[in-house]
Amino acid sequence: MIRPHFRILSASLFASALSATGCSHANVDAMIDSITVSGMFESEQAFGTRTGDPQKSEFILTPEIGLELSGSTQFTVIGRLRGDIVDKLEPGTPSQRNRSNLSRRLFAGDHVEFELREAYLDTEVGSTFLRIGKQQIVWGQADGLKLLDVLNPQSFREFILDDFEDSRIPLWALKAEIPVGEAFIQLLWIPDNTYDDIPEPGALFAFTSPLIVPEIPSGIPVTISAPNRPDDFLTDSDFGAKLSGFIRGWDLSLNYAYHYFDRPVVRRVIEDSGVNVVQSYERTHLLGGSLSNVFGDVTLRGEIAYSSDRYFLSDDIGDVDGVIHTGELSYVIGVDYQGWRDWFISAQVFQSLVTDPTSGLVRDTLETTATFLLRRDFLNDALQAEALLIHGLNQGDGLLQASMAYELRSNIRLSVGADIFYGTSRGLFGQFNENDRVVFGIDIGF
Repeated sequence: MIRPHFRILSASLFASALSATGCSHANVDAMIDSITVSGMFESEQAFGTRTGDPQKSEFILTPEIGLELSGSTQFTVIGRLRGDIVDKLEPGTPSQRNRSNLSRRLFAGDHVEFELREAYLDTEVGSTFLRIGKQQIVWGQADGLKLLDVLNPQSFREFILDDFEDSRIPLWALKAEIPVGEAFIQLLWIPDNTYDDIPEPGALFAFTSPLIVPEIPSGIPVTISAPNRPDDFLTDSDFGAKLSGFIRGWDLSLNYAYHYFDRPVVRRVIEDSGVNVVQSYERTHLLGGSLSNVFGDVTLRGEIAYSSDRYFLSDDIGDVDGVIHTGELSYVIGVDYQGWRDWFISAQVFQSLVTDPTSGLVRDTLETTATFLLRRDFLNDALQAEALLIHGLNQGDGLLQASMAYELRSNIRLSVGADIFYGTSRGLFGQFNENDRVVFGIDIGF
C-alpha cells in the first residue's frame, strides 16, 4: 500500500526534476502516473535462549519502484538497506569473493549494507514473455529445504531460518517464456557468476559439521585458500530450460539446467608443511521435474532431481583430495490438507541417494529428512500461528520453527517466534544446537 503523503512527495520531487529538463507538464503528469512506489520496513530482534545475549538487532528498508513504459513493458527496481547493530551474523565486512562485481553488496562500516536486490525489464515480443535483468528464478515449491530451486544461490548468514525470498541471491539473467500449444517453455541464460554466501569462521552460523567441513587432525598446520570462482561472462554462464503444462488435472514440469553448484567443493591437499584446503566450484547437469494435483481438500505434490556431478567429503586417509565424485538422485513427496476449519497441515519426505558410493563417504549413502507443517488462522485471519518441524532421520537432529503473527493494521504486522535446534554437533542441524533463539519483529508496508 502506498501512503498518500509518500506518493505526493515522490511525485513532487520527480516532477521538479523533469520540469528542470524542459519536459511539458502533460508529459510530466503522464510519466508520474506510470510510476508506482511501495516498500517495506522490517525490524527483527533475536536473543539466544541459553544466554539471553542478542543474536541480531536488524532493521531493513526494502523500497520498490515500478515504471510502466507501455501496456506490455514494465521496469521494476527493488533495493535493500540493512543494518544490524549486533553484527554477529557476518562479523566485520565479508570478503564477497563468491560474488560477481555487479552483484556485490555495498557496506558502510561493519553494520550497514545496501544491495540492489532486483532490477528487471518485463516485456513481450509477440507471444513470448521476456524478463531481462537482476531477478529471482523459482523452480520447485518444497517447504523448508530446496530440491529444484537451485538456480539462485542462497545466503546462509542465518542458515535456513530466513524465508526463501529473502535468502535467495538474485542474479543478472535473461528469462524467456514461450507458449507451445497448452504448455510453456522457459529458457534461461544466467551469466552472473555469483554463488552461495557461506558464513566465514567466527560467524554465528558458520558451518562446523563434518558433513560439510573436512576434519583435520589437531596439531597439523592448515592453510585455507579462497574459493576459485569462475568469472568468464559466456563460457561460465549457467543455462536452463523448463517445460511446464497442465494435463488432466496435473500441474507438471520437466526441468534441465547446466550450472555450477553454488557451494564450493572443499578439497584437502596434504603437503610436507601441513594441509592446504582448496575450494572450487564444479559444474553439474541437473535433470528433474515436478508434479502436483488437488483432490478435494488434499494436494499431492512432488519433485525429483538428478545431478550428474556432485562432490562429497571422504574420511579415507588414503583418498588423494578427501572428496568423492558421484551422482546424486533426490526427491520429495508432499501432502497438504486444508479441509478442517482454519487449519493447514502439510507433511513432506525428502530423500537423497548417492548413486556411486565408495568407502570413506562421510555422509550416508541414503539420507532421509521429514518435515511437518501446521498453520492456523484466528480472529478472521488477523492472527496466524505456524509451526514447522524439519527432522533428519540419519543423524536424529532437526529444527523446530514456531511463530505467531498479528495484523495490527492492513500494513502493520507484529510477530514473535522461536527457532530451536536439536541433535549432536555432527548433524546438519545439530551443529547449531547452541544457537536457539526467540525473535520479535514488526513489518510496516508503505
